[in-house]
Amino acid sequence: MKQKIKISNKPKMGIGRKFEEHQTELRQDLVTGDWVVIATGRAKRPEEFANHKKTEVPELAEEECPFCNPEKTNQEKDVLLYARADDDWSLRVFPNKYPAFSRSRTPKHYEEGPYFSMDGTGYHELIVTRDHRKHIALLETLEIAEIFDAYQSRYIDLMNKKSVNFIEIFHNHGADSGSSIAHPHSQLMAIPVISPYVKGELDGAEAFYKANKDCVYCTMIEWEGEHGKRVVFENDNFIAFCPYSSRAAFEVWVMPKKHTPYFERITNEEKLELAETMQLVMNKIYTALNNPAYNFYIHTAPCDGKDYAHFHWHIEILPRMAIWGGFELSTGIEVSTIQPEAAAEHLRKQE
Repeated sequence: MKQKIKISNKPKMGIGRKFEEHQTELRQDLVTGDWVVIATGRAKRPEEFANHKKTEVPELAEEECPFCNPEKTNQEKDVLLYARADDDWSLRVFPNKYPAFSRSRTPKHYEEGPYFSMDGTGYHELIVTRDHRKHIALLETLEIAEIFDAYQSRYIDLMNKKSVNFIEIFHNHGADSGSSIAHPHSQLMAIPVISPYVKGELDGAEAFYKANKDCVYCTMIEWEGEHGKRVVFENDNFIAFCPYSSRAAFEVWVMPKKHTPYFERITNEEKLELAETMQLVMNKIYTALNNPAYNFYIHTAPCDGKDYAHFHWHIEILPRMAIWGGFELSTGIEVSTIQPEAAAEHLRKQE
């Protein structure tokens, strides 16, 4: 009989073992139980990651950019607009001209033999900042706070729609992240089903709470804050760290220190400190890795009316430093070629 590895939700409070040079390690995600490979034998020095090859998004002139002048390119009417003192706009939100989901009240369900489907109803919106080239790593703190204010505003407006049970807010930067338009923008999708990835986090957080009577994310925050070796930055309300089981080189998570499942309940003070954290972290990634492609997204409790008191909302930032190969695709186990401890140390050094 093949021996099985027993996965426990009880945290082990050891200090960890010394990681030898060129030693491969399997690390397990404390929330989901997923495994990642830290394969430093295939790695470069932290500073060498800045020399990675990038695929560039085709650059459009501002007069041709669909986001610089959305009225001229027949974008739909704004659902949210932030005006500046000079009567120009600083941020606007409008429905995606080519949505992944179509607006409708309630999705219809269908069956075909053993298969099941439903209408792809929902909302797909774009959150666009004014400057054609200045992406988040280069923005001021107040400009980033305005972005999070827009995220919150649109989330609250859509969360009680009949066709909406889950809202994903994400940001793609660079061609390797999936971005097809260079002008900085985020996207919001409000849909009737819960992401399987978030469902895995919800289940893992609930199992940990039942076993330990504590939030798994609060446990991480306490450990990371106390030991500091994976921390990139922290202020009174937020902490940013490279997760123990990083799926990608220089992955960073940003978490509120106060336990709260729901991003949409963020206060104005917290938005400013979140903006400060994101500005510093994104600028460090920009500097250390020579403006890499990246994705970041908000994982928050679903808006389906159920209680998710055990969850803890957070932001995950993933620089796109590698392409999945056969091992990753066939196993679902991701390979990172730098220790998160070394990545965090390198990021902390960036001015």
